[in-house]
Amino acid sequence: MTAILLWVGAAAILLVTERQATRPAFALLAFAFVTACFLLVTGDEERATLLALILALTIVGASAVKHHHSGMKLAVADLALTFAGTIPFMLRQYRRTATLTIAGAILLGLSALATLALVRGAPYSLAARLLLLGGTAAALYALWRANGGTAYRTDVTQQKRFFSFFIASLVDVASWWPTGGLRMLDVAATPLPLAAPIAARSDIRPDIIVIQHESVFDPRLFGLPVDDRIAEFLTPKDALHGTLHVDIYGGGSWQTEFSLLTGLSSASFGPDSYFLFKKGVGRFRHSLPSELAQLGYRTMLSTSCRREFMNYNAFYAGIGVAERVFSDDFPPPFDLATFEVNNSDAAFFAATRGALERSIDRDPAPRFLMALTNFNHGPHETRLVPAGQYEDERRFATAALPDANYGEYYARLTETAESYAAFKAALKRRYPGRPMLIVRYGDHQPTLTRAIEEARGIAPDDPRQFETFYAIEGIHFEPKLDSVPAQLDIAMLGTVALQASGLPLDAVSATRASLIDECGALYIATPSERKNRFHRTLIDQGLIELGKATPQASAVPERA
Repeated sequence: MTAILLWVGAAAILLVTERQATRPAFALLAFAFVTACFLLVTGDEERATLLALILALTIVGASAVKHHHSGMKLAVADLALTFAGTIPFMLRQYRRTATLTIAGAILLGLSALATLALVRGAPYSLAARLLLLGGTAAALYALWRANGGTAYRTDVTQQKRFFSFFIASLVDVASWWPTGGLRMLDVAATPLPLAAPIAARSDIRPDIIVIQHESVFDPRLFGLPVDDRIAEFLTPKDALHGTLHVDIYGGGSWQTEFSLLTGLSSASFGPDSYFLFKKGVGRFRHSLPSELAQLGYRTMLSTSCRREFMNYNAFYAGIGVAERVFSDDFPPPFDLATFEVNNSDAAFFAATRGALERSIDRDPAPRFLMALTNFNHGPHETRLVPAGQYEDERRFATAALPDANYGEYYARLTETAESYAAFKAALKRRYPGRPMLIVRYGDHQPTLTRAIEEARGIAPDDPRQFETFYAIEGIHFEPKLDSVPAQLDIAMLGTVALQASGLPLDAVSATRASLIDECGALYIATPSERKNRFHRTLIDQGLIELGKATPQASAVPERA
């Protein structure tokens, strides 16, 4: 009787934490399977049930934390991130959350030890334990298949079913089993014939400067006002602009970079998406920089990170970026020690402009530049904007949302807007008549938007959490597009930039352009057979290499 009461109580707690009353069968069966796993070890149902409940609550808590900071629930494949720098990052960037999480883990661990030491129940025979484990495992797999197998993946952003989602990902062995290559989830069995290349619409070959604004989103997305300077920065009057859909929330900027540069969603690679800059070196043989290099462009990276960060040097070399300038390459008056404290956009844009000018002075050929800022990354409880600067803007923001973190975010955004305006004006003066196309976008929202959601009564799984902004504008050059999509996916932004430049599109980019009407707003989230067949074509033609590991491209230091 005690065991039955324990199981009923544990099941009730579990269903409450699942926040989903309409489909309880999988969660209950998953809990039974976990209980059977512990039963095999403990031998009695009481301890097995309590330990299963402790583990389930641990999964729910960890998944809730992950969802808060990334917009996605915990899957088995994410456990590898524990050994890829996630815990040190959380301790450094989100100390309060990390401290509470560690305290909760300690409490649950002590509960597990107390259960093992103090609770005893009637023992089960080994044969009975094995039979229960085998029966629950088989039933769980059968129900997983009946529910559509991998269909559970579409629930990754929903703030419910934390436990059952994790167990479903465990059953989906292919989603986490280590491989020597990459896995790609949305690939059809038959290829899509590539479209004919598209001829140039202009003789002009503008420089193409792509700027990734760290953690920048449009506050008007959540009904918050902006002043005229910020409005002009986000939605320039004389430029093309719209809302940008990205695959990440709170961090993982390299996944947005990957999508912009390759025209592919990082989410297509499932558990490998976080590791694309390491596992993907040399595997992507068609990219925005490599296509431009074929047209005679010199390709360049300028980043606020050090050369050793996240394997950037090797990855960018592997996709055709020839000149790579890191924060530890910038010459004086750039002060690396000070920059790594404040990540100031004013300092970064000045250093990037200097690197670009030195590069053009060496060789006046048209340039592709990828510039990566870092100023507005969280945490925003740390004040990076000195006292006395942008105080009016800070007050403007906190009048709309009484949150000091949002005030800091808006003050940093003001520096970003001013620094970009100075960067653009300086290039215009330095190169009179030289055509330039500037493509800017936000890589993801910062976690402070959770406070905005709470204040505005918005659910934390609202799809707006994956929306930022993009803008395309010219210097001495009019973009060759009359309009752009109001909402565009990051995987399509590079192709739209090529269209705006008036440059020719090769067969791959022409085919991707033909997919914009079908899945240009939500690339990974749009069930498109043509998209999946396109991916098959890229694999079949050797433009994506999914096989066994390839040697890393050589990455020699570049001049600043």
